[in-house]
Amino acid sequence: MRNLLLLAALGSPVALAQAIIEVESHTLLRLPATTSVLLVERLEIADHGTLLIPAGLTDIRIAELRLGREARIAIAPSEQALRLDVAAGEIAPGAQITARGAPGSVSTPALPGRTLSIRLERVVTQTLLVDVRGGRGVPGYAGLDGADGKAGGCTWGQASRGHDGQGGGDGHAGAAGGQVRLEVPADFPVDGVQVHLAGGAGGAAGSGGNAGVGGASTGCWLYSVDGARDGRPGLAGQPGAVGAAGELNVVRF
Repeated sequence: MRNLLLLAALGSPVALAQAIIEVESHTLLRLPATTSVLLVERLEIADHGTLLIPAGLTDIRIAELRLGREARIAIAPSEQALRLDVAAGEIAPGAQITARGAPGSVSTPALPGRTLSIRLERVVTQTLLVDVRGGRGVPGYAGLDGADGKAGGCTWGQASRGHDGQGGGDGHAGAAGGQVRLEVPADFPVDGVQVHLAGGAGGAAGSGGNAGVGGASTGCWLYSVDGARDGRPGLAGQPGAVGAAGELNVVRF
């Protein structure tokens, strides 16, 4: 098998061949972002260990996989699809494959759950969690506060009313859940595979701006003009919509 992996790597200028990758219990290992194809003879992630897959990886082929209890393969968000082929292996209870979308920010929109194509051939497992939920939407902007009014004079002039606060912006919609294609043998226990496909939560509503304070009367000895009213606070925006759910497609061979 090692010779086959090396031969495949030589035929692809962007492939990286690794004989063995091991992640110890309760530790985290991040793969380098130097290739788009990874060929692994043996991948072992001990109990509660985590292997981080960079966004640029789009094809992972594993000859032998061992996932311990609560072990995790965490795949970075990306709009590119990723294919994961496992020829043989064992997956312990509580193991996960996560490829959730990223939450949005002021400068970037929310990303959907990653599109995954997972092929499990001679793999022994009773349970497996696959999580491709979408990212949370961008929050609405906060409204600006209203300006304060101007004070009046002692014997002439008029105090001005406080300005109204600006309304808050609406939250953006959450990103969609990912698309998962699961290829498994006819006798594979599909009922033990739990897939989270929900779209991301909508962004929070922006808060309204505070009302401006009305101009006050000037403290004069004999005379002073009346103070003015405060402005009105701005209304909060609307929360964003929940993203569309993803889809699971099971193919038996």
